[in-house]
Amino acid sequence: MRGRRRRTANIFELSKKVGTVLQDSDGQFIGLTVGEDIAFTLENDCEEQGRMKEVVQNVADIVDMGTLLNSSPFELSGGQKQRVAFAGVMVNDVEILLFDEPLANLDPATGKTAIDLIDRIQKQYQKTVVIIEHRLEDVLYRDVDRIIVVSDGRIAADMTPDELISSDILINLGIREPLYATALKYAGVRVTPDMHPGHLATLDMERVREPLQKWFQSRKPRGTAPEQEDILSAEHLSFQYTKKRKILQDINFHIKAGEMVSIVGTNGAGKSTLAKVICGFVHEDEGALYFEGESMADWTIKERSQKIGYVMQNPNQMICKPMIYDEVALGLRLRGTPEEEIGPKVEKALKICGLAPFRKWPVSALSFGQKKRVTIASILVLDPKVLILDEPTAGQDYRHYTEIMEFLKGLNAQGVTILMITHDMHLMLEYTPHAIVISDGKKIGDSTAVDILTDEEIAGRANLKITSLYELAKMAGIDDARGFVQYFIDYEREVHRG
Repeated sequence: MRGRRRRTANIFELSKKVGTVLQDSDGQFIGLTVGEDIAFTLENDCEEQGRMKEVVQNVADIVDMGTLLNSSPFELSGGQKQRVAFAGVMVNDVEILLFDEPLANLDPATGKTAIDLIDRIQKQYQKTVVIIEHRLEDVLYRDVDRIIVVSDGRIAADMTPDELISSDILINLGIREPLYATALKYAGVRVTPDMHPGHLATLDMERVREPLQKWFQSRKPRGTAPEQEDILSAEHLSFQYTKKRKILQDINFHIKAGEMVSIVGTNGAGKSTLAKVICGFVHEDEGALYFEGESMADWTIKERSQKIGYVMQNPNQMICKPMIYDEVALGLRLRGTPEEEIGPKVEKALKICGLAPFRKWPVSALSFGQKKRVTIASILVLDPKVLILDEPTAGQDYRHYTEIMEFLKGLNAQGVTILMITHDMHLMLEYTPHAIVISDGKKIGDSTAVDILTDEEIAGRANLKITSLYELAKMAGIDDARGFVQYFIDYEREVHRG
């Protein structure tokens, strides 16, 4: 660090040079208000109060939180929480800003805003920025000087985006590359750095247009799956916590048995509240819910839990036991399952979720992403007919993401209906043919994932991001850009089947 060995500096000295924004913003808050939280470091430094207020206001204005200094950090949206954490480390005027998975819990549009903010701060204040992130394509929305790929504790690559996307390093390490880059390779394009593939906007389209068009023209007609009966449906569903604002307004949907469905939309749109209503944690004010044609109006939470499993977004709100094994076994023990049957079920769930080596560990020793996998395992052992997962892959690297999703796909193939609340557009495209879009408590879209992610109006209203595949097709002069996206998804599924 500026020629000085890091090990010679203590944590206090490093904190004056390096500011870290954690993946879990809630774990970083100290103050009861936004202003108090941002001022925490200054208070510890015994800064004069007038100067402190001035610095806090200036930093809050930089991250567009200047009007919310009196708000509680815990009442903010995911994007706003991140900005408060950002401001809290900027008051020291640190040289290095380190972001640990800043996009993990943000919807696509808010994620773009976060990258915009980081990019603006870096350029305006000449900061060194390091971003740890799995969502590479979303980070490459803005210019990145270098990408360092780490595997098994070692640096596997240190390249420019153009060099990395042109190589097979990401694929060989099981890391997701940008979708448009994968499409180019499927079309037989030899991707090279001089094509500038690090960003879709800089890609040399003259060299890839013809291969893309020929690849798309080689597609074959798709078959149609047989129609199933409804397993879960809602009619004119509405709910509100207070009389001031309805969280859900006149929601209607039909989910078929054996479907895999994504529920998407803005942060705070009502997606998690909808899951809570379905599970009976809160009761609808208007309308009705049906399970296999039977009204759920009189079902208790216990009765619903026999049919429907729910994995919450924040694992800290679900975990009850100090040890991993006991946490996963808890639901079975509460149901009175014999201990000799519990062991094999728990071991299987731990293995599926990549937690078998940690079975005897305390939960407190795990990362946020590992805790997430513990909560998924604790529900999977209960064998629900419908499984609802709130951001199941947030904080997961691509290998664990793929393991979890492939298991869920296998579970789905066995007849389990799966609903996923997600901000991950790749997950939505690859795994969920059916998508429901919620915005401001209202359903604004209910169609195939491809239709949703190629509809600019719906994407704009719901803070989604038009897939780069759609943009690539349009840039390549393909008239049926929506069909191109569908063909890519179908083709990739065939590739994964071997």
